[in-house]
Formats: sequence, C-alpha cells, structure tokens
Amino acid sequence: MSVVAIRRVLVGVCAAGVAGMIVTSIADSPGGALTFGLLTAAAAGGLILLTAVTTGGRARGDDELAEALEDRVEVLVAGGADERTIRALIRDAIQLGRHSPR
Repeated sequence: MSVVAIRRVLVGVCAAGVAGMIVTSIADSPGGALTFGLLTAAAAGGLILLTAVTTGGRARGDDELAEALEDRVEVLVAGGADERTIRALIRDAIQLGRHSPR
C-alpha cells in the first residue's frame, strides 16, 4: 500500500471518528463518544508517525532550503533566464511573505 493510500485511510478514519463522536454525543452515549475520540486520536497519531517516517523524521532546515533555491536559480539561469530578474522576483516573494497575515 502506498503512503498516499495509507494517508487517505487515516484521514478517512479521522473524519469517521469525528462523525461518530457527534452522533454518539447526540445519542447521549458518552462511552461511544469516548471510543470514537480515542479512534480519532489514534488515526491522528498515525498521520504524525507516517509523516515523520516518510520525511526522515525532520523538516528541511533553512540552509537546505536556501541551497535548493540556489540550485533552482542556477537551472533557470542556465536555461536563459535573466538572473537579476529572478533574484528580484525572489526578493519580492520574501517581502510578500513577511507582510502577509498569517
């Protein structure tokens, strides 16, 4: 089974668990709501574990991102793009990101 398929199953379990919590709460069944809550928590934990395992357990750091960006700039320049224009575009994107509400 692929990582994408496993992720979809876990998201489906989470969605079903939330629906189950709502339905059992309406039906005044706290035990059922707790059961669905634990099922949802287990699926969420599975998603976290799956992400950690498939990304090597770490996110890329700033140095790695900067190196990847520089590599992409070099590819574009080698393809005939103007380096100054590309770097101006990157600066504008950084400014946009800094000023955008989060």
